[in-house]
Amino acid sequence: QVQLVESGGGLVQAGDSLRLSCAASGRTGSSYVMGWFRQAPGKEREFVASVTSGGSTAYVNSVKGRFTISRDNAKNTVYLQMNSLKPEDTAIYYCAAKLPGRQRYDYWGQGTQVTVSS
Repeated sequence: QVQLVESGGGLVQAGDSLRLSCAASGRTGSSYVMGWFRQAPGKEREFVASVTSGGSTAYVNSVKGRFTISRDNAKNTVYLQMNSLKPEDTAIYYCAAKLPGRQRYDYWGQGTQVTVSS
């Protein structure tokens, strides 16, 4: 089992920055693909970004150029640096982990709220 705990959410104004962190514990390993997802009120959960063990990243188009995902394998932590935040980025942000080759993410955190005011 892998436990994931997110932190770093909060209330900010449009144009501000936030950095989310996701600390992993349990049967962790650098081989996991780590991802960030978000769910806005009344909407389905959507993929935001992911990073492989080798550092390859992927982003949803709406955050490209504004968000950066990174990982520190020594600390078992994944980060999501969010710049130039917009009101439409308001959501609960979830960290997730999966083994390479799997389509579905197996482990999820409880989420952290990000609210961007206009």
